[in-house]
Amino acid sequence: MKKRILITPKSFFRARDKAEEIFSKYPLEVVENNTGKTLTKGQMIELCEDIDGIIVGIDPMDEEVLRNASKLKAISKYGVGLDNIDLKVAKELGIKICIAEGTNTRSVAELTIGLFFTISRSIAKATYDVKDGRWDRTLGVELLGKTVGIIGFGAIGREVAKMSAGLSMNIMAYDPYFNDVRLAQSMKVEMADIMEILEKADFVTLHLPLNEETNKIINSEALSKMKQTAFLINTSRGELVDEDALYDALVKGAIAGAAQDVFSQEPPNKDNKLLSLDNFILTPHIGAYTKESTERMVVSSAKNLVEMLFD
Repeated sequence: MKKRILITPKSFFRARDKAEEIFSKYPLEVVENNTGKTLTKGQMIELCEDIDGIIVGIDPMDEEVLRNASKLKAISKYGVGLDNIDLKVAKELGIKICIAEGTNTRSVAELTIGLFFTISRSIAKATYDVKDGRWDRTLGVELLGKTVGIIGFGAIGREVAKMSAGLSMNIMAYDPYFNDVRLAQSMKVEMADIMEILEKADFVTLHLPLNEETNKIINSEALSKMKQTAFLINTSRGELVDEDALYDALVKGAIAGAAQDVFSQEPPNKDNKLLSLDNFILTPHIGAYTKESTERMVVSSAKNLVEMLFD
């Protein structure tokens, strides 16, 4: 008897051939998200009603969705963040979960470094200025010798550290779960607490999971500790930053600028105050959105799902 699986990520089908090569070996009926958008909670409840397994992106899988998915046995995360899944309820219901570990590390790290350059040299503003007929030049800063503070020293954080070292930057990092002193020393990374990083770093970059402890970890108090010349980069989760506090800090010149690939609401409302600022740049959650990363996530999430369903 065929097992029904639901695939929600929009970019998954960019590597359809690789997924089909894996799925063809198993008795599966594939249900696709054809909306072109992230599914709503109501859509998830409806679609998951008769599903055995799911490959899910950032679509909501809260308690209500999970309890209505009576046949669901396995969730394969397309990526690594699990903040959209109620892990406690999934465990209670005996639903297996697996992430596509390591598949987007390089892509997210590369975007992070790209945002270092973009915000510190006002590249986005300069582009629009020239296109609008202006020839204004904004004085930028070099990365050479600057200090990067990495908050969250998992796979992506460590990759950012490697790239930063190649740019001759000094590196500080914070992670309560990282205890490999030898590795940090070999990478010439100074482990420190968050407040020390905020006070000393020229670039503060976030690479944390979203949970109760990290929600709005960058708030008005944290921003007040940063240098006026410092930049904040977030390619992790939008909810890590108090966006109202960030707006105030940018308007008042408490920090020099910020760049985000993520928002607490995606896409952000058109009236989001941050969108009006020249010292704030944004991208539409494209950290993992490269050809190479997409292919790796497709293969990994597809293999993970069939292994959980047919183990």
